[in-house]
Amino acid sequence: MDMSASIESVPKELFAGGRWRLAEDGRTFPVEDPATGKTLCEVADASPADAAEALDMAVAAQPQWAAVPARERGEILRRAYQSVIADREGLAGLITLEMGKTLDQARAEVDYGAEYLRWFSEEAVRIGGDYAFAPGGESRMVQMRGPVGPCLLITPWNFPLAMGTRKIGPAIAAGCTMLVKPADLTPLTMLALAWHLRRAGLPDGVLSVLPTTRAAEVTGPLIADGRLRKLSFTGSTGVGRLLLKQCADHVLRTSMELGGNAPFVVFADACAGEAGLDRAVSGAMQAKLHNAGQACTGANRFIVQDEVAERFAARLAERMAALTVGPGVEPASEVGPLINARARDAMTGLVDDAGGHGAKVLTGGAPVDRPGHFFEPTVLIDVPREARIWREETFGPIAPVTTFHSEDEAVALANDTEYGLAAYVYTHDLARALRVCERVESGMVALNRGAVSNPAAPFGGVKESGLGREGGGAGIEEYLETKYVAVADPFTQP
Repeated sequence: MDMSASIESVPKELFAGGRWRLAEDGRTFPVEDPATGKTLCEVADASPADAAEALDMAVAAQPQWAAVPARERGEILRRAYQSVIADREGLAGLITLEMGKTLDQARAEVDYGAEYLRWFSEEAVRIGGDYAFAPGGESRMVQMRGPVGPCLLITPWNFPLAMGTRKIGPAIAAGCTMLVKPADLTPLTMLALAWHLRRAGLPDGVLSVLPTTRAAEVTGPLIADGRLRKLSFTGSTGVGRLLLKQCADHVLRTSMELGGNAPFVVFADACAGEAGLDRAVSGAMQAKLHNAGQACTGANRFIVQDEVAERFAARLAERMAALTVGPGVEPASEVGPLINARARDAMTGLVDDAGGHGAKVLTGGAPVDRPGHFFEPTVLIDVPREARIWREETFGPIAPVTTFHSEDEAVALANDTEYGLAAYVYTHDLARALRVCERVESGMVALNRGAVSNPAAPFGGVKESGLGREGGGAGIEEYLETKYVAVADPFTQP
C-alpha cells in the first residue's frame, strides 16, 4: 500500500458550509506519525471565529434538515457506509499513519466504524411516537419525536473513525446538524470521513469539522451559546467534568463517554485444562492489547483466582513477550506505538510506582529503544491496591495481575474504582456468571470473551465513566426530544 497517497488525498482544511477552507487567521498545526515522531502534514487550526461561523450555519440549516424525510436521511447514511467500505484500505492506512495502530486493527476499525453508519441508516426510519387515550377518557395523548437540534461532537484520538461515526450516525438519522471537533492528534481521519459524507449527499451546513489546537477557546463559546442544544463528548473523566459544568448554564443535553478502569476477572474453573487456560489468556490479550492498550474498554486490572493466578500470569507473560512491536505499517507488527512521548513516559512511571509498592515484572516494563513512542508489552504480578496502576486508567500495554479467593472478594475488587465502563468475566459456571454480571458495577460486561463493543448494542458506562448510551437502539434516543400533545376528545367537540 502507498501510505503517502493516504496523506496526500485527504483534505487539510477545515470543513464548514459544505466547503473546505483555511482557518480564519491562517493558522495550521502539525500532525505527527507516532511510529517515527516525524510530521506527516500541516492541518488548518480552527479559530473561535471559525467555530462561531460554523454554528451560524448549523442553526440556519437545522429547520430544513429536520424536515428531510427519514428515508432520505437513512439513504445518505447508507451511501456513506458504502463509500467508507469502498475506501477501506485508504482509510486504514490513514488511521495507522496518524494514530499508530497496526494495519489489521485499522482495517477492523474501518469495518466497525462503518457499521454505525449502516446501523443508523436503518434506525432513521424507526423513529416513532405514540397515540393513547388519557386514563380518564377526557383527551387523547400524542407523543411526537424530533431532533434535539444543533450538536457539538467532540471525538478522541484512539478511534478517530469509529468514535466519529458513533456520534455522527445517530445525529444524521435523527435530523440534527453537527459541529465536530476531532482530537488534534488525529484530525485527518475525521476530515476524510467528512469527504465521504459530503460525497454521500449530506447537505451543506449540516456538518462542520473543526480541527484545532485551541480546544477550550473554540468549544467554550459554542457551549455558552444558547442555540447549541447538545454536547456529545468522548474523552477523559477530568475533561468531562469541566464540560458538564459548562453545559449546566444552558441545561444542554449531554452524552459523556469517559474514562474506564476495566476489571478482567478470571475464576479458576475457566482455566481448567490447557484449552481453558489458553482461551482465558487469549481473551486477556484481546482485551488488553487492542490499540496497544489505548482503549477506554481495555482490560486494566487482571483479577485472577489465587489457585490459577500463577499459571495464568506465566502464560500471559509468555504470549506478551512473543509479540512483535513495531510501526503499524509493517505487516509483521502486532503492537504499534503509543500516541506520543508523554503517553510512553507515563507507562514507565506506572511500572516504577508499582515496583515501589512490591509488584514484580514478569516481562517487559520499559520503553523500546527505537524511534517513535513504543513500550514493551508488560505483565506485572503481586500488584497491590495502593499502586497507581490499580487506580488510574493505564492506556498502554501493561497488564497488572492481582489475586482473589472468593466470589465476593472478586466482585469487591472489580468494583473498587470510581469508573464503571466495561468489565470482563471468565467462568464456566452459569449461575456464577449471572451473579457476577449482575453485581459488577459496569455499563457493559463481556462474558467469556475479550471484546464487548458492537454497533447494535448500547455503549456506555456508569459511575464516573459517563452518561447516556451510544449505539444500539438507545443510541438515537440521545439525539431526540419527546413532545407531548394533549388533544381534546374529538367525540365531545361541536
